[in-house]
Amino acid sequence: MSNLDFLLSRGVEQVLPDKKGLADLMAKRKIRVYLGIDPTGNLLTLGHAVVLRKLQQFADLGHEVMLLIGNGTVRIGDPTSKDSTRPELTDAVIEANFKSWQEQASKVLDFSKIKIVRNGDWLDKLSYVDLVKLLAKTTIQQLLERDMFQDRLKNNLPIHGHEIIYPLLQGYDSVHLEVDLEIGGSDQLFNMMMGRTLLKIYKNKDKFVLTTPIINGTDGRKMSKSYGNFIALTEDPINMYGKLMRVADEEIITYFEILTDLSDEEINRMKQAIAAGENPMQFKKHLALEITSWLHDENQAQQAAEHFQKTIQDQEIPADIPEVKFAESTATLLSLASACLPQESKTNLRRLIEQGAVSLNDEKITDSQQTIENLAGKIIKVGKRKYFRLVK
Repeated sequence: MSNLDFLLSRGVEQVLPDKKGLADLMAKRKIRVYLGIDPTGNLLTLGHAVVLRKLQQFADLGHEVMLLIGNGTVRIGDPTSKDSTRPELTDAVIEANFKSWQEQASKVLDFSKIKIVRNGDWLDKLSYVDLVKLLAKTTIQQLLERDMFQDRLKNNLPIHGHEIIYPLLQGYDSVHLEVDLEIGGSDQLFNMMMGRTLLKIYKNKDKFVLTTPIINGTDGRKMSKSYGNFIALTEDPINMYGKLMRVADEEIITYFEILTDLSDEEINRMKQAIAAGENPMQFKKHLALEITSWLHDENQAQQAAEHFQKTIQDQEIPADIPEVKFAESTATLLSLASACLPQESKTNLRRLIEQGAVSLNDEKITDSQQTIENLAGKIIKVGKRKYFRLVK
């Protein structure tokens, strides 16, 4: 597979209006590409990494790549399925959010190859007349075609005026930048196609749109912080590797295709082996090692793999577990667990104990009020991977 075929196929959901047209253009010359993000201070996950990887691939092939910071559009906020508006952000907060975003995204993006632009530089200069002319380029019916607006109409939920014009303002970015291609997650398709429409109207220029897929998290649902099923780009290597090992077997091949550079031939061999009944565990370990190596380094990834083998598969206790000091010689199991995990509520810890998720010296205890004596040297385990050594 050529670099161009790889770029427009792996980790791509669709290319509009057609993939061949974009491929033909890219075969003739370097193109202008951009990805837009609204700096809301979000924690970046592997779900975000899908589109960031694609942006970096264009940069690596020498195309003119821009990362657009939506410091103008973020003041409005992209509509969501929730019946609430986002809080207004100040310029200082927006910039601080971007710095945090950039630090996380640097795990994936090489910013020396990517130009940063801010749409407030042109959106803030639009006059009242400019805005009215922009609104005249489309109809309310077209704007209401967006799925989330249709859902709100069906459920008799409000649609605010500023939400209606958000796609137009985002679309105007394409007009100002005169790009050849915009990339984004499949959930941004409506906004990106609006940019294609406006660029054609204003500049008689065609713009291609490339969407990347939405991946599922560790529980099989769409990766989301609200579901708690995400893998953050800034996870430490041990947690990252461990979370990747919790990904459903059905997602292994998809993760390989979207988040690694392994060849199609190697991925197909794994796919056939799994279909033939081979244990997916070996392939999941390969996946966890690949992604952890990419976002950290090979040495840290290997250490994480060894830690997983000892603490989860072999059920050995790691040597470098944290120590928790106790002046008393006796305590209830609940108070011990609370001292080890002070951020957890006692209600949650009590539930974990009753479910058999807490053990002392490898012995499960389900009575949260059981008194434990001679604490020094004992090992308490909470869940599958959290170990603590009790000391005086």
